[in-house]
Amino acid sequence: MAEAILGRMARLRILGKSPLGVYLRFNEWIWNRLPRSLTALRPITFYGHLMHSLVRLQAGRQMYLGTLFLRNRAELELIRRLSSLESRAGRAVKIAVLGSSNGAEVYSIAWAVRSAQPDLKVILQAVDISAEVLEFAQKGVYAPGVSELVNEPVLERMTAEEMKEMFDKEGDDFRVKPWIGKGITWRLGDAGDPGMVDALGPQQIVVANRFLCHLRPADAERCLRNIARLVAPGGYLFVSGVDLDVRTKVATGLGWKPVPDLMEQIHDGDQTLRVSWPYKYWGLEPIDHRRRDWKVRYASVFQLGEGGE
Repeated sequence: MAEAILGRMARLRILGKSPLGVYLRFNEWIWNRLPRSLTALRPITFYGHLMHSLVRLQAGRQMYLGTLFLRNRAELELIRRLSSLESRAGRAVKIAVLGSSNGAEVYSIAWAVRSAQPDLKVILQAVDISAEVLEFAQKGVYAPGVSELVNEPVLERMTAEEMKEMFDKEGDDFRVKPWIGKGITWRLGDAGDPGMVDALGPQQIVVANRFLCHLRPADAERCLRNIARLVAPGGYLFVSGVDLDVRTKVATGLGWKPVPDLMEQIHDGDQTLRVSWPYKYWGLEPIDHRRRDWKVRYASVFQLGEGGE
């Protein structure tokens, strides 16, 4: 009943304009001027959840290409740890990155794993639905400041030492060093395509970050279920940047095991998502330990069983 009422509010138009949109913009203006000590209070957080529900209902969702190097350091640290476990078992590490965008996340993962274990065999496949962005990513060349392709300052979270370790200077631009990009396979593909499983094969680590939120919930759920089929038995799925209701529903229904290591650090590790809540549909709500399902709801990493179920 409540969802139906919210849906009618989101669709309401007066003289072609949405009164809800005006209301939300006014509330966003107020929220951004409140001190964090106030927005953390339970009644204010409850109001934030209501606003975020309205935002997600009325938002026109669309794909974005923008992402950053070293965007979530805790996430990279956990990928490094899990890769080390595979190495101790004497196996090559198979990693698939879906929605690979401009390549920043792919190269960040490759750097994190290979800099820790230079002799580790890593089979890394990067998949994106856009041929243009794949071509850009494969070149591995990035300009300082705002990137022309993705309109994001992709290097802004890196230290000078990290820049020196990861890139060679080419005039004003920066090229990813060959030892980082070596062996990465770039593939054109749709994460929602059932045939992707046959094309890539089972993976020990699947990274599907920050693109499912741009799909309508029903489409995101179907896509997430398909992505899970890629994960080898006992393997790991990284999935942040998705509506938490969708992720919780799928994870609970399929019996996924949340990974507790660095869970809260990963949840809070991407401030782009955290500071966007509650007034952007991709915004990420603060962790609420009072929820009975909080360990599943706020986990961004899961260990999966047979066939992702």
